[in-house]
Amino acid sequence: MPEQRGATLVELVMTIVIISVAIAGVVGAFALISGRSADPLNQTRAVELAQLYMDEILTRKYDDSVPQGGVPKYSGGCNIGAEAGEERGTYDDVDDYNDLTDSPPKNARDNDGEVLDGYAGFSVSVSVACAGADVGLSGSEAKRIDLTVLAP
Repeated sequence: MPEQRGATLVELVMTIVIISVAIAGVVGAFALISGRSADPLNQTRAVELAQLYMDEILTRKYDDSVPQGGVPKYSGGCNIGAEAGEERGTYDDVDDYNDLTDSPPKNARDNDGEVLDGYAGFSVSVSVACAGADVGLSGSEAKRIDLTVLAP
């Protein structure tokens, strides 16, 4: 009788089980990676949005009593907050942005003035505080700007 070669049914079942477990692991890893693939994009967009807001804020005067581009050394006190009747479009100094909250961000524009798309779900908040004492100056000679951007 000739010699027979091949795989038994038990060997085939064991091979199928091992391959199934391996495929399940690979599919699970891909699912985890694809779920996190938007994180770098959202982080990049958050940094871009923060830079837009900070650029807007830093182009304003230090205070109402300091000329545009002037050095913030003056005898006045440190006043925080927008003056009566001011809105975001008419803010003229850094501290006017205190307590600004945009969700979703409004007026997100690039350097050419074009409105940027894709910021739904982001939120921006700004706080400004007198911080001269934090850096060894009098209280009115420095302001701290805290800008927080939350991605979806």
